[in-house]
Amino acid sequence: MSSTFSHHAPNLEHAFLTRRELLQRVGMGFGSMAVSSLFTGQQAAAATMDPMALKRPHFEPKAKRVVHFFMNGGPSHVDTFDPKPELDKYDGKALPNVLKTERPTGAGFKSPFKFTKRGQCGLEVSEIFEKTGAFADDLCVIRSMHADVPNHEPSLGLMNSGEGRLNRPTMGSWVTYGLGSENQNLPGYIAMCPGGMPTRRTKNWQSAFLPSAYQGAYINTEDTRVEKLVEFIKNGSLDLKQQRRQLDLLQELNQRNLVAQDRDQQLEARVQSYELAYRMQMEATDAFDIMKEPESVRKMYGDHAFGRQCLIARRLLERGVRFIQLWTGAGQPWDNHDEILEHRKLGERTDGAIAAFMSDLKQRGLWDDTLMMWGGEFGRTPAVELPTPGANAGKQHGRDHNHYGFTMWLAGGGVRGGYTHGSTDEFGFAAQENPVHVHDLHATILRILGFDHEKFTYKYAGLDFRLTGVNECKVVRELLA
Repeated sequence: MSSTFSHHAPNLEHAFLTRRELLQRVGMGFGSMAVSSLFTGQQAAAATMDPMALKRPHFEPKAKRVVHFFMNGGPSHVDTFDPKPELDKYDGKALPNVLKTERPTGAGFKSPFKFTKRGQCGLEVSEIFEKTGAFADDLCVIRSMHADVPNHEPSLGLMNSGEGRLNRPTMGSWVTYGLGSENQNLPGYIAMCPGGMPTRRTKNWQSAFLPSAYQGAYINTEDTRVEKLVEFIKNGSLDLKQQRRQLDLLQELNQRNLVAQDRDQQLEARVQSYELAYRMQMEATDAFDIMKEPESVRKMYGDHAFGRQCLIARRLLERGVRFIQLWTGAGQPWDNHDEILEHRKLGERTDGAIAAFMSDLKQRGLWDDTLMMWGGEFGRTPAVELPTPGANAGKQHGRDHNHYGFTMWLAGGGVRGGYTHGSTDEFGFAAQENPVHVHDLHATILRILGFDHEKFTYKYAGLDFRLTGVNECKVVRELLA
């Protein structure tokens, strides 16, 4: 046998053929041709397309970038943007319409914070957001938000990806998938959180079944040094020229593999990530270096982690980053079960920086095409949370989770400023007038960015998925400018 086929030397590679490679080699390749015919031209085009190339939405967008101020943990709406005078009357008394809460709650609990009417619109804003209140006539406040459950993990999933149970692409991933990026040297989607990660960690900015190029890049803004902000941003052993030679070799090998693998999208996304990491060395070191800003600007934002990340966000917007998420801190800082006065400290940490960010956007001409959103995954109860064994430290001065009704606000491009939409009941328990579900919010945001949420889909596992899922939802047109 060996002498008969001596012209065909043994090849170790042939012992490890994949099924696809076997089809390519047997029957003169007709098996491979048959398989390739199963793929549509659209899929083939998508596999070879630069994932971050600029794309056009369904219609002319009102905004082309998004900044999400995420107050993770659930800020209390009745202590921030939805005052309830009835709570003053019922403080310490039983409320007549108490809904089922996650933990035991008791009597009504009035807000310890003073509210003041701000702007020509007369929006009532808590003292803990005094500086943000100066922009009352620019804010579109939704007082009738509601979600599905009073738990952090599923509510974070719902707010970020429209799905509370299963892993789905997040809103930032959908936006970068739909619009691409204006800067090939930086990620299109960046999530910043000082001191660590929020609850649910990287699932909050995952791309799931979308190509990994659309996944959010996480930055811990606790440190001020660029090389600590962006891990491995500098190569300690190779200069840029040497790295380029190394990458070129890797690129050549990957391209061969891509051809053999019919340009597999996941592999192509990984190749793109190597290139992005190399290019980021040139631009990210500049974008994240806030010391290049005048001292007056740095002072305006504040010398603290949340202020620094807001300033970094403005610098990233100027450089074409599409979607930026700014978290308050690790875990769930606004989850004040024990002491609602902690909201004052959190307001001091975030209020001035948000106001500085909005003022800066107006001065630099970025306001009209930037959409901003503020809020948490749900709100908090107007009734006091009762202490339970092992929790609350015996205190009765905090609030439990509340998904029945809470507040969020939008501002910037495409948004109706100086407008308050909907309301909760007289105590602030549940959305009552013009309720807005999280899916409605997502549909409205996509509309501002130029997308029909029902037609904005991605085919996966034979299904056309979308951010708003198969749920009945609507664009809330009253929020649009």
